[in-house]
Amino acid sequence: MTVRPTARGVAVLAAGVLCAVCGLWWRYPGLAALGVALVAVVAIAVAVAVAASPVEATRDVRPRTVPRLAACTGSVAVTGVGRLQVDVVDLVGGTPVVLDVPESGKVAYPVPTERRGVVEIGPLTVRRHAPAGLALSSRRTAGVLEVRVVPRVLPVRGLPSGVRRGQVGADERVERGGTDLVGLREYVPGDDLRRLHWATSARTGTLMIREDADPARPHLAVLLDDRAAGHTHETFEEAVEIAASLVASAAADGHPVRLLSASGSVDVEVLDPDAAEALAALADVTTADLEGMRAVPVRDLDVVAAVGGTAVDDLVLAAGRGAYGVVLSVGEADSVSAGGTTLILRGPCAQSLLRAWDAVVLR
Repeated sequence: MTVRPTARGVAVLAAGVLCAVCGLWWRYPGLAALGVALVAVVAIAVAVAVAASPVEATRDVRPRTVPRLAACTGSVAVTGVGRLQVDVVDLVGGTPVVLDVPESGKVAYPVPTERRGVVEIGPLTVRRHAPAGLALSSRRTAGVLEVRVVPRVLPVRGLPSGVRRGQVGADERVERGGTDLVGLREYVPGDDLRRLHWATSARTGTLMIREDADPARPHLAVLLDDRAAGHTHETFEEAVEIAASLVASAAADGHPVRLLSASGSVDVEVLDPDAAEALAALADVTTADLEGMRAVPVRDLDVVAAVGGTAVDDLVLAAGRGAYGVVLSVGEADSVSAGGTTLILRGPCAQSLLRAWDAVVLR
């Protein structure tokens, strides 16, 4: 705990010292007594602040992971308030937030969620004001915690069914129904022997297991163009939300999903239906100064959604490698066109492009 005079207390103390010195110098006992009294008042205020029982405070912030623009609230519960005025100061994203504590001892405040990323909350400091506001005691009672603001997940229907590349490296689409051989691997104890690929096993002398996939459950690769040259701040935020929405929708439907960025800073294989790891990666992604673009791995070339700004040439080439390629370009008026075999959707915002996805891609 630290105790110090407030600005008012310092002013009163200075006035008291001045009065006492002038009274003694000019031999005015009344003025000297006034000065001594003012100094004594400040000293008493400091003593009261020191002697007061400590105030305890606990902080709770919920939720700790929140979509952008959604509600997030911090609450502070204070005990041992007593009769002195008490307030708490919490740092929210580096900005002090001063909260007066009511009689109930509980106070709440909003946490800003306008920007993606990590918002640091704390440390939390409890301040007790001495009578007349002449002194202040402060005590740090809670450390720093983090709130992660992830992109919004907007409504979108999912992926076109019955679209796969067939065997790895092939370009044909496989129609709905049955299973599709997408790869081979060595046998490990516990594998179902009915999935042995006998022809390859006989040729190599090693037991090989076939990896099959349902053609109605194609892979989705979402390639986010994070090159700074292709975006404004607004278009990049919209592009991130498009990527988050497509990843979350496909993962919830059970599709294998891969999230990549053009710079290579993000490469997440989504393994859980809530796509938490991918959303966390998108919470931290920023634009990068580079010109090249990484390629989507062959095994993820079923449905490729390339999301970016108005510069679409590289995105068309990247998406065109998939069995079904779509470019979603943020920043222009709504339109639908084609670049070779790749579908190009243009729109001013994430909502309009996702509506176009539902209407055109899933028709």
